[in-house]
Amino acid sequence: MVLTGALGACAVGGPPGAASEPQAASEPGGATGASSVPVAVSASPPEKSSTRGVLSGTRQVTMVRVGSFESGLSLTEAGGLAEVDDDSGRQLFVPTPQGGRRFLIKAYSRTSTGALCWRVHNPGDTRPLVVRAAACAAEDPRQQFEIVAASTGDPQSYLISNSGAFLRHSAQSGLILEELGDGSPTSSFRFIDNGPAPAGR
Repeated sequence: MVLTGALGACAVGGPPGAASEPQAASEPGGATGASSVPVAVSASPPEKSSTRGVLSGTRQVTMVRVGSFESGLSLTEAGGLAEVDDDSGRQLFVPTPQGGRRFLIKAYSRTSTGALCWRVHNPGDTRPLVVRAAACAAEDPRQQFEIVAASTGDPQSYLISNSGAFLRHSAQSGLILEELGDGSPTSSFRFIDNGPAPAGR
């Protein structure tokens, strides 16, 4: 599948919260628009978690929130995870298996010589949890993200969470991680294959 816009032009130049973290704060008003539609977890694990495919650790992907049109996920130069409509930051990701449904999510840019990883960050106040860049550390539970298929009918659509807090879009705060209680996830993400992962992964 060809992704139009700046995301489609991505190329690589080289080559988942801990128990002590406070729980995510619920945000007043929640999300609006397309991101507020509940998304169910698929009853069966994705076939693509096998030795081939976007969850194998051997492929790099771009990620687009379902309903966000052409905006894609980027680990920005400021170090936070955001949606952008240009080619800024690190937009190529390698979900790297850590056992079961847990993955490190490594991030690359066109010019990077190595990877940074997603890590759950708690601002320590009433603001929600977010994802920030960190040096990759497989033993850090805040970097161990669970990725499961979403039952949207799209085999490339996944839910992303860490210790029960799901990645979703908030109209007030952008991309956040939030515990759902009895609710359902409201944001799913399409993983779009962009070829082999960088050498050494």
